[in-house]
Order: sequence, then C-alpha cells, then structure tokens
Amino acid sequence: MNIKTFILNKLTEAMIIIGASANHELDVRQSNKIQPGDYQINGIMSIAKKLGKSPYKLAQQVVQHLDLNDLASQVVITDPGFINIVLSEKWLAQQITQRFRLRRLGISMLVPSQTIVVDYSSPNVAKEMHVGHLRSTIIGDAMVRTLSFLGHNVIRANHIGDWGTQFGMLIAYMKEKEHKDYTQMELNELENIYRKAKKNYDEDEKFAELARKYVVQLQKGDEYCRNVWRILIDISINHNQKIYDRLNVSLTCKDIMGESLYNDMLPSIVSDLCNKGLATISNGATVIVLDEFINRTGESMGIIIQKKDGGYLYATTDIACVKYRCETLHADRILYYIDARQNQHLKQVWTIARKAGYVPKDVSLEHHAFGMMLSHNGRPFKTRKGNTIKLMDLLDEAVDRAFKLVSQKNPKMSKNQLLKLAEIIGISSVKYADLSKNRTANYIFNWDKMLAFEGNTAPYIQYAYTRAISIFRKAKIDFKNLRGEIVLSEHQERCLAICLLQFEETIMQVAQDGTPHIMCSYLYELASLFSIFYEHCPMLSINNKILSQSRLQLTALTAKTLKQGLKTLGIKTIEHM
Repeated sequence: MNIKTFILNKLTEAMIIIGASANHELDVRQSNKIQPGDYQINGIMSIAKKLGKSPYKLAQQVVQHLDLNDLASQVVITDPGFINIVLSEKWLAQQITQRFRLRRLGISMLVPSQTIVVDYSSPNVAKEMHVGHLRSTIIGDAMVRTLSFLGHNVIRANHIGDWGTQFGMLIAYMKEKEHKDYTQMELNELENIYRKAKKNYDEDEKFAELARKYVVQLQKGDEYCRNVWRILIDISINHNQKIYDRLNVSLTCKDIMGESLYNDMLPSIVSDLCNKGLATISNGATVIVLDEFINRTGESMGIIIQKKDGGYLYATTDIACVKYRCETLHADRILYYIDARQNQHLKQVWTIARKAGYVPKDVSLEHHAFGMMLSHNGRPFKTRKGNTIKLMDLLDEAVDRAFKLVSQKNPKMSKNQLLKLAEIIGISSVKYADLSKNRTANYIFNWDKMLAFEGNTAPYIQYAYTRAISIFRKAKIDFKNLRGEIVLSEHQERCLAICLLQFEETIMQVAQDGTPHIMCSYLYELASLFSIFYEHCPMLSINNKILSQSRLQLTALTAKTLKQGLKTLGIKTIEHM
C-alpha cells in the first residue's frame, strides 16, 4: 500500500465535500522527526488565501471530512494550518504483517503499463569508455530496473555513436596507411589510430576532404566502407560489453540502437520535412528555422539537417530516432540520460519532430540530465596528466582498494573469496557513490568515503543486509517457517515498520522523477533504523515466542527490502561480509 497516495486520495474527497477544487495544491510528505506525526499535509495556507479563509479554520474543515479509515490514530492541526497524521499502531501492525506474507513486498504490477524507451550509456565507437560515461550508464540502468520492477515494458536503447565523421577519418587513415590487420585489433590500438587520424583531419585539408567523402560513401552503402565499419563496431562493442558485465549493468548487444539504425530513414525524413514546409534550401544545404530558439544576435536559429555535399547531421539522425521510437517501438514515454549540455539540442530535435507530427502529444519526452564527476579540487575528474580516466582503469582501482580493505577485516578468508568480495564491494561502492547523489548536481569523487563501512555508502547498506540474514543462517531458521502476527511493542519496532511500508512510495517517486538518489536515501534510512532495532530488540534470546517470531519477521522483511532496493540500483548483495 502506498500510504502517501492513499492520504492524497482521501484529501481530494475531503476538498470536494467542503466545496474546494479537486485540483488542490496540497502536498503530503513524510514528517520530520521533530514534527508531531508520521505524515504532514502542507499547502493549506496558499489555498486558504485564494478562498479568503483562515488557514487554521480551513484545516479544521478538511480534517472534519478526512476519512482515513483505520490508518490514523490521531490527526493534529498545528499553527498556522499544518495537518499532522499519526499512524495507528494497530493499522501498522496489520499492514506490516500482510506485507511480510505478500510476494514482491506487496507491490502490484502497474496496470495499465507503459512502453518506456530509456536512452542511456551511448559510448562512442573506436574509443574506450571513460568516467564521463559512468553516470549515464548506471543512472539509466537503475531507472530501467526500477520501471521494469513496476511492470512497465521497458526498452533499453544504447544509442552508440557508430556513424559519422569519425568513421570517414578512420577509413581514410587505414586505407592511406594500408592497414590490413585491423581485424585483430584491441580497442586501445584502434583508439590510438583514431587520434592519429583526427590529427591528420585537423591539419591536412586534403585528408579532411577525403574523410568527408568516405562518410558520404558509408552513408550510401559502399561495400568496402561498410565492411571496415562493421569490424570497427565489433571491436568497440566487445570491449564495452566487458565493462557492462562488470558493472552489473543490464545492457547487452541486443540493446544497441546506434545512429546507423536510422540511416535508411534520413532521405525520406528530409524530403518529408521539405514537403511539409518545415525545411528549406539555403546555400545548397537543407535548413529548418526555429523561431522558438534565438541565437546570440537575436535571430531565429537555423538547424541544418542535410549538408550541401549530401551528408546528414546529428540532428537529422536524432529526428529519425525519436520518430522510430514513437512509430515503430510505440513508446508512451522516452527518457534520455544524456549530458546536461545536450539539452538545447534535444529540445530543438523534439520541437521539429512534434511539428512534423512524428511524436503524438501524449508521448512524454524527458531529458534526465546529470552533472559531472569532479575531483577534490572541484575540477573534472582526470589523471594527473590531465587525461580523461578510462572507466576500466577506475574499476580496477576500486577493486584493488576494496581488496586491501576486506583483507584487513577478514584475515582468515581465502584469497579467492577475498577477490570475489572485493570485486562486488569495489564496483558497488563506485556505483552507489554516484547514484546516491542527486543526478542534476556535480559531485566530488572520494575513495575513502565511498568505501567506508559507515554513512550512506554501499558497504554500509550491504553490511546491514548481511547482518540481517546471518541471524537466520546461524539459528538455522528459514524465512518461510516464520509464523504469527507482527507486534510493535517498542518504539524501534514502530519506526522500522513505518520505513518498511514506505518502500512503495519511494520506488514510485524514483520511477516518476528519474531520481535513484531517493532510493539510496531510503535504503540508508532503513539500514540505520534496522541497526537501532537490532541493538534494542533481542530476537533469539528473548523468552517470548510471539515477540521472537514478530521481530524475526521484521528482520526478514528488512533483508528482502534491502535486497530489492539494491537490485533496482543494479547493486549486488553479499551473503558473507
């Protein structure tokens, strides 16, 4: 049961009864610890002002008609018009007992579900993935897992940069240098060739012209260009998949929807946009002028969709991409996990696509932008030489650091066990440190904080899970054999139960807003409350079977919730730690 949604629905009923608008501006949120209640209703003051009423009197009217059934034991109004709801002990006990017995933590699959396309990761071909790809990859994957858990039809779209000028440069350079062994290349070798080709492209106009010709030939389907292109793609994809697997990211080769997928659509799109009067020819190029966007000189911005040499641009491909996702994939919602600097580009593409009728009004297009990973000095996270850090190198260092840490804590553990443990903790720590920050903000990368066993970190959450299940392992008790009603006799039990019931509203908020840091905050709160409960409420040593069974059920439900919460983030749990 989603407590927040239940209260909001009841509020709507109360507002209608008192003659106020059903589209009220009231907000239900979990109360701070200093407030007299478990949930607080805000917004009375602004509504009272519009209605010309006293906030306190309006709050009294709302409470008088607020039918919360058995959910609340007390509803308290505080000045100037806050409504505080205290959850009933009996209701809490019934709900948490039911939650323990239900599958999927009592969360039903959403009906009707949506088809949601999530565009994330999107590395370039012929280059190794670097730290700049981390946020898009893991935040996008956390959203895919969250939406899938709720029952949506989620389509992963890895929009890799497998088309464009870089391939013209590579083909021209390889042909010029007569490279014949490129089929056996590793990605780092290919990247080295790319750097040399880029240097030639920037410094030699004849080479640049040749590279541009190869781009056009590639787009037109030239057999030689296509063969070289496919080999270069495979080299990059195979390397990237190793990183995805190591990161426990659910992307596979089947999810690749690169720029090349839309190549055959481009001529007809340009023609269609011209026929609809959206595009015109200017100096040999095909251009769309958007009055909605103004450049620095105050003029409407022109978007080129086809160059005078016949080549297409990123904007053309992205128009085709969103058209494909709506018309072929039948998306109800499209989420882009792309760098914040691409916001204007996306808005321009979406504006054109909607004007052309490629995107229905009811399809939601969302750019879930994210900030940068910074070093301790507040600058982009790079090597001492100023180079961008390769993602594989970052993961290697995380595992090395974790290995030293777990070796100190587990001196009797075998090396193989330590290596497996270090791999999970190291990778999890890097992911969680990123996911626990609001995606819209930059964050400081800090090895010591992310690997700590205290605070809002992966090791702390993972340890809470391990601590919970170790109770059952040591006592040789199976979750399935627990019986009886859950009793909330202590304050610590009540706090833990409320937090467990708030998992549903947490995951719904994450799914709606694309904010996995909300899930991290929830898991940290749950782990902290469990630690307090564990210290104050004995389970096995108590001479009261009802209380013992009750507390074991709370512990089992905590373990299940921590595991599921971490699973939505793509973070593994550990049985022994």
